Amino acid sequence: MKILQITVIGCGYVGLTTSVALAYIGHRVHCIDQNQERVQALQNGIVPMHEMGVAELLGQLRDRISFGRWDSFNLTTEVIIIAVGTPRKDNGEADTSYVEAVARELGQRLSGDGLPIIVNKSTVPIGSARRVESVVSYYLKSRGINIPVTVASNPEFLREGVALYDTFYPDRIVVGANQGEAINILREMYAPILEQTFIPPEFLPRPDSYNLPAFITTTPTSAELIKYAANTFLAMKISYINEIAGLAERVGADILEVARGIGLDKRIGVQYLNAGIGWGGSCFGKDVQALIHTAGQYDYDMPLSSATIQVNLRQREEIIRKLQSALKVLRGSTVGLLGLSFKPGTDDLRDAPSITVAKRLIEMGAHVKAYDPVAMENCRKSHPELDMLYANSAEELAHGSDALVLVTEWKEFLSLPYNQLGKLMRQKVIVDGRNVLDRQLLTEAGFNYIGVGR
Repeated sequence: MKILQITVIGCGYVGLTTSVALAYIGHRVHCIDQNQERVQALQNGIVPMHEMGVAELLGQLRDRISFGRWDSFNLTTEVIIIAVGTPRKDNGEADTSYVEAVARELGQRLSGDGLPIIVNKSTVPIGSARRVESVVSYYLKSRGINIPVTVASNPEFLREGVALYDTFYPDRIVVGANQGEAINILREMYAPILEQTFIPPEFLPRPDSYNLPAFITTTPTSAELIKYAANTFLAMKISYINEIAGLAERVGADILEVARGIGLDKRIGVQYLNAGIGWGGSCFGKDVQALIHTAGQYDYDMPLSSATIQVNLRQREEIIRKLQSALKVLRGSTVGLLGLSFKPGTDDLRDAPSITVAKRLIEMGAHVKAYDPVAMENCRKSHPELDMLYANSAEELAHGSDALVLVTEWKEFLSLPYNQLGKLMRQKVIVDGRNVLDRQLLTEAGFNYIGVGR
């Protein structure tokens, strides 16, 4: 394989995972971030986020990966990957100010001696590859450098908590570029993954049934739309099964049976048909809103995408309704939340259902307690406004609670000693917000078990 000199700009979830994976398969990677505290932590081998396997691999790759700020930028780099954040604005539009700042910085730093390929890996609005190209070109020309700039779109399809797995064993790699040179270089960059010639990490073995990923080449515009369309469809699928779950409750059906019955249809599939408290995280809501905003700029209505968000928000309110139905009066009641992060395997709280539920319960006069294996410190820092008690264990959470709500399906929560926990509670009510607990076992232990769509 050809070993490339790669610069990744942005050391968040996507940037850091991508950097570690590319270094692991043999490339030389330098990561740039403006957050000095984060850079120093990474230089010391400390990963400032919870993502399975990243810290372990980072410790093995000190000779192939480095970290710094812009003053460490290397002009000999062959590929520049932009992986900075694109948070949602109040109007739903993606905030590309960080991407624009990177483009300006590159235009002011790059030389005319063979420009590297610039890659947008950040989730960016349609037309962003062209925009980055124009910004970089403008600043180069202002310095008397008048040579073509190549910008490709290479969207990521990573799931937090298993981001390394998705990087090493993807379904597909999408590259949107108008120049054959960019496509060829990125094919070389990903060759060990496309051909699966790398030795897998011991803790992340190659799946037995894994098929080689497709390498899909498109225009930059199509690649940008693929990312938004994929996330919107997945969010829509979850919202759909949650909508059916509401009907299942009213007619006496069991959503687990319904989901299995429709999911075995190969045209539908079983994935993302898990009814529950709804989706969260940094991607789905932001990307659906951005897609709707883009469509609005073309005077095009997207009612299915809009309903996807509305159903998801309603699903969080359904948890409050279930608690009201079971406890009758929430004011003065104590509710314990099992889990805070939006999904297992991460400490990410962005758009986490737990925060919405906690805020609503506090507004209604309930006392809220929470326990999460990894996300409590992040919650303390990012949501100091929440008047919530943090428990050090599931037992401490259950003590004196009137109800427990399973919000995040951490593996340890599936096998808690619920019979003992129930003895510590004032009322034995449990809302299974992910439909993953053993209803029969809990019922036999004296719990009022409340699922979603069951």
